[in-house]
Amino acid sequence: MKALQSYHWPGNVRELENIIERALVISRGSKLEIGDWLPRGEMNIHRPEIQTLSELEREHIIKVLDLTSWRVSGSGGAAEKLGLKPTTLEARMKKLGIRRA
Repeated sequence: MKALQSYHWPGNVRELENIIERALVISRGSKLEIGDWLPRGEMNIHRPEIQTLSELEREHIIKVLDLTSWRVSGSGGAAEKLGLKPTTLEARMKKLGIRRA
């Protein structure tokens, strides 16, 4: 737990998800083993970097799309959660180069 808490997670939820999946695969027995591939303490001191508004907007839209399973419009869709019209969200996604992988 200490190793997981001390890491600053630059990849956010996706990175954490990948780490947990990898740990499940390599762990033997009932205890989750993170392994040596997770960087430790001092190497991961979080130094905030300034992002542009476009970078922040892109990151936020992708997070909301992930939360909605990439549903853009309709009830519970990303546009609704962001308080935007679906066409506005689609235009911003196009401008920011956001496409489902």
